[in-house]
Amino acid sequence: MKTILVTGANGFLAANTISELLARGYNVKGMLRKGKSPPVAGNGFTTFYGNITSEKDVSEAVKGCDKVIHVAALTDQSVPRKRLYDEVNTVGTLNIVKATVTHKIKKLVLISTANVFGHGTKDRPGNETMRMRPPFTRSYYALSKADAQQIALERLKDTQTALTVVCPTFMTGPNDHKISSNRIILRALNKRVLFIPPGGKNFIHVKDAAAGICNALTMGKNGECYLLANENLTYREFYNKMAEVSGHRPLLITIPKPLLYIAGLAGSLARAVGVKTPLSLANMQILCIENYYSSAKALKGIKLPQTPVQESIRATIDWFARKNTT
Repeated sequence: MKTILVTGANGFLAANTISELLARGYNVKGMLRKGKSPPVAGNGFTTFYGNITSEKDVSEAVKGCDKVIHVAALTDQSVPRKRLYDEVNTVGTLNIVKATVTHKIKKLVLISTANVFGHGTKDRPGNETMRMRPPFTRSYYALSKADAQQIALERLKDTQTALTVVCPTFMTGPNDHKISSNRIILRALNKRVLFIPPGGKNFIHVKDAAAGICNALTMGKNGECYLLANENLTYREFYNKMAEVSGHRPLLITIPKPLLYIAGLAGSLARAVGVKTPLSLANMQILCIENYYSSAKALKGIKLPQTPVQESIRATIDWFARKNTT
């Protein structure tokens, strides 16, 4: 069996994807930047150090592989300029696309984000046919991922490389070594009072997302996009589920939308002068909307698993406990 390249190998989703690939018997080459620690070690896994923004590094990483899973991305929500996202997310994807064509790669699975598609309500959740909606049309991260996705779809059309795009929603679960999306759980542990946003989002276990990505290698249709989604929950519903798992039930206080908007405006002003902050009007508006999606296409097309959110929360809490005792 030939090798599969996974970019951004030390990231949350990539680390879980690599573990899933190895469990399925694949050989994996993990691409990550110098100075970063590989997520695993052992039989079937090799490391390639390079930068996704370097066309030369990417070409060298892709060489000798059979398929590629492109996960690497700048996801930090505090970056104040879109060009900084573009340098990694858009240019990095273009480098991958060029290398897959040059080296005649059979299959590329591109990891995008659910927010390149329009979100909806619980009764009418967003799907793969819906166009991006505000406030994500003002999110530099979402826009850069939409640009990258479009580049891949256009450049790989009518080439020897089959392309499948998968678009995860909000992931929780183990192996989040850089503490990314699991902050939503970490910030609530053992709190007596918890201030929460008024909106909601779609949640999926990272292990399910990783399984969906691996399934897309063989089941995903060329040129198709699949939302990796599961449960649509308000933030209050999510933290109530967390209370059921942990046995600790904090007082939940919903932050009024106007306060979040004021904080967002202040953050946007700070960003205008180059200050790095997660606060922006778009980001605060995102916390106030029903950001819901359907998994129907992925359930049918790539057999996406659907682990209950409580199990994902439990796995995350257990992982943090083990991490803090080692």
